[in-house]
This record gives sequence, structure tokens and C-alpha cells, in this order.
Amino acid sequence: METKDLMREKNWYKRIKKIFKHHPKNTDDIIALLKQATERELLEPNTLSMLEGVLDVQETRAKDVMVPRSQMITIDKQLALSEIVPIMAESGHSRFPVIGDNKDEVVGILLAKDLLSFGFNGGTEQQFDINALLRKVVFIPESKRLNVLLQDFRVNNNHMAMVVDEYGRITGLITIEDVLEQIVGEIEDEHDTDTSPNINPQTDGSYTVKAITTIEEFNSYFDSELQDQDVETIGGLLMRSIGRLPKRGENVKIGAFDFTVLRADNRRVHLLGVTTSAVHHEENASNI
Repeated sequence: METKDLMREKNWYKRIKKIFKHHPKNTDDIIALLKQATERELLEPNTLSMLEGVLDVQETRAKDVMVPRSQMITIDKQLALSEIVPIMAESGHSRFPVIGDNKDEVVGILLAKDLLSFGFNGGTEQQFDINALLRKVVFIPESKRLNVLLQDFRVNNNHMAMVVDEYGRITGLITIEDVLEQIVGEIEDEHDTDTSPNINPQTDGSYTVKAITTIEEFNSYFDSELQDQDVETIGGLLMRSIGRLPKRGENVKIGAFDFTVLRADNRRVHLLGVTTSAVHHEENASNI
């Protein structure tokens, strides 16, 4: 008589065999089969989402999910201990790039936990030597695929890497959490209370816009007239425009605005890059 465990194993094998009854030829075929399996209740929706994420990391590169250089929280090598602690406390992060003269000169990674001894073991400002605490910094190219990066993180017991372009200039940073979020979706903790503006102008004349920005706020900022009665946010408007969830790196034009998806997972869009032929109303006002 078969045991319950053996019966469950056979049932699971039958399910998987049923899913791949028709041999898939590419990733799109695999995803289509997995979606069919979900519709037939052979897979849970959350499982489908994670499997899509696993397949997606093979095609996703570091530059697609990194924290842009402009949004990096760094620590100047010359700062005193009393100046570093407030930066760490306010951000809630556990790892910080330490820079020299500018953000292109990252000399190491400082872990918040390495400062605990100065709070509990009687360490003093005079005894503080940031050089003795710095961890090795890892540099990776923008083109590095996330599945390879995840393996590197695991093998080298490393959780953060600096992303550089073809000229060796730092363009951002990426953490193991950023990679895992592409598989399981956004990982939020008690420190994920983002108080930065929804719309941020960049030095090149473009803007970064959070997908949760309301259409009303967007229109007010750009003096535009985008509208849709069925959605409230810019991310929702983008999805309505193309009829599906856009992928990272995808470009969508709506009116006078060109949107580029900077950050997204398998569930939602997070951050957009925006360029426009329209002029921001505050710029107009300054030229009058």
C-alpha cells in the first residue's frame, strides 16, 4: 500500500508533466504554459509570479534595477563618527558606500553593525578609524545579468556592488535585496518609508517619477492635461495605455511625454524616467 508521501510525490510529478506536455521552445512558451497551469489551478498565482521572476532575472541586467547614482546614500570618508551615525539612523540602511573626493571614488563599504562597538563597548570619537572598518567594494558592469550577480553574491558572501559604465564611472549601486525583489516582488521593511518627492528633476533635463504619483499631481507639476477616468496614478495610466504591465526598459509615449520604465517587478511598476517637449511650469515662470 502506497504511503501518503509517495502518493503526493506522484501527484506532483503528474502535475508538472501535465504542464509541460507540449515542449516549450523559448521563455515565452514556458510562461504561457505556466499561466495555463495557473488557470487550471495547478499552480498558485503567487507561485506563478515567482516563477516568472526567476525566468526574468536571466534577461535582466544590473542597470535595469540598480539604485541610480543620484539616489545613492553615501558617507564621506572625512566625516566624524558623530556625523556618520545620524546618516545611518535616518536612512535605515545597513550598508553604505564610503566615498573620497566624489561619488566616483568609492573606497569601501561601511556596515552599520560595525559601529555598534562604539556605542556599547565604550568606543570614543578619538578611537574611531573608518579605514579599519571598511569592507572591500565590488564593482560590476551595467550589463551584468542578475542571475549571474545573484550567484556571485551567494558565493562571495557579499550583499552590495557598485555599478559602473563602460568608462568606469559609477552609475549606481545594487544589493542582493534588489535582485531578490525581481523574483518575489517588493520587499518592504519598517524603514521603507520613502519621503522623497514623487517627481525629481535630473541634471540632464529629464525627470524620475514614482509610479504612484497621482495624475493630478503630475499635471500640476508639468502643467499638462493627462487624464483617464479609470485610473488615478501615472503607473496606472501607463498600463492602460499599452494594455498590460510594462517591463523594465520599455518606452511608452503619452502626449508630449516619453516614459521609460526604470524599476518594475512582476506585480507593478515602481519608477519611471520622463522626458518631455513640454516645459515645466516653474521654468516658464522663471523666464517671464
